[in-house]
Amino acid sequence: MIIGTAKESYRADEALLTTKPQRVWMAIFLAFLVIVPFSVNDYWLYMVCLMTINVVAATGLNILTGFTGQVSLGQAAFMAVGAYTVAWMERDLGTPFLVNLVGAGLAAAALGIVVGIPSLRVKGLYLAIATIAASFILHFVFVHWESVTGGNTGINVAPARIPGMELTTYFQLYWVIMPVTIIMVVAAANIFRTRIGRAFIAIRDRDISAEVLGIPLLQYKLMSFAIASFYAGVAGGMWAYFFRVVTPESFPFMMSIFLLAAIIVGGMGTILGGVVGAVFMTITPELLRFVVEWVSPWVPNAGTLLSPVRTIVFGGLIIGFLVFEPQGLAEIIQRVRRFFRLWPFRT
Repeated sequence: MIIGTAKESYRADEALLTTKPQRVWMAIFLAFLVIVPFSVNDYWLYMVCLMTINVVAATGLNILTGFTGQVSLGQAAFMAVGAYTVAWMERDLGTPFLVNLVGAGLAAAALGIVVGIPSLRVKGLYLAIATIAASFILHFVFVHWESVTGGNTGINVAPARIPGMELTTYFQLYWVIMPVTIIMVVAAANIFRTRIGRAFIAIRDRDISAEVLGIPLLQYKLMSFAIASFYAGVAGGMWAYFFRVVTPESFPFMMSIFLLAAIIVGGMGTILGGVVGAVFMTITPELLRFVVEWVSPWVPNAGTLLSPVRTIVFGGLIIGFLVFEPQGLAEIIQRVRRFFRLWPFRT
């Protein structure tokens, strides 16, 4: 049982890693991330990079929906804005990789502020519909603004470059995508150690009371939309460098549903929830595909017969979390942590 963890200052109380075991496990996890690219093949390296991109997008959506209570179904559209911004800057300006990612985030954040304006008057389902409308408007722009977006053909993206090297392989991209993801997740966690993060939570819990306490609702709601959209833009920018082509169909509406499901399964209102939810939602369909391939020698046409079953199982897992663990995977992880922290005593 962990004892002697009394906090002697506000700074200690707000620390992200408050105990020695947490710091040890975090060091082990970071060491694991360093080892991963040397110990897996290209397929799993591809999956790890895709998971990290989804983690950034889901973390941004969790800030908006999980922490601020503003339902959005437009996260994929803001990822598309970031991807197109990177493609345009790479093609027409030739600016460096990291500058392009920041530009992608800022462009998405600017549009996020515009889309977030209705949030002062509408909330819940009505706000979700407003973000859906924004998604379709942006899709129309991507298709018809051919001079910038390339229309239905899209834009081919040049490889990401750092001084003296082009990043063309999954191994090379991993060493850029993973650090950017870690920085974004740590930054999100630090937001909720500040006045801004606490204001977001107050708005989610009771917006009228928050306004009475002196929190300007429009300012903080627009700030939440901007931050969430910035995360989506950076994720879309990394996606563009990862797949090297951007078209209007690269970010369908179903991707927004996918990201919303990720934070629900992972745990809304927790940074850990956005991370584990994105990982779970990305890896589970692939694991189910392996199950289908495993039974193929014994079941003729297993791929054709079991593909719908795989989709049903995936949907069933999501429903199961909603019914039996509405607080998501993050709560399960916290429960396990509490068990070991209090062992051998019972909770």
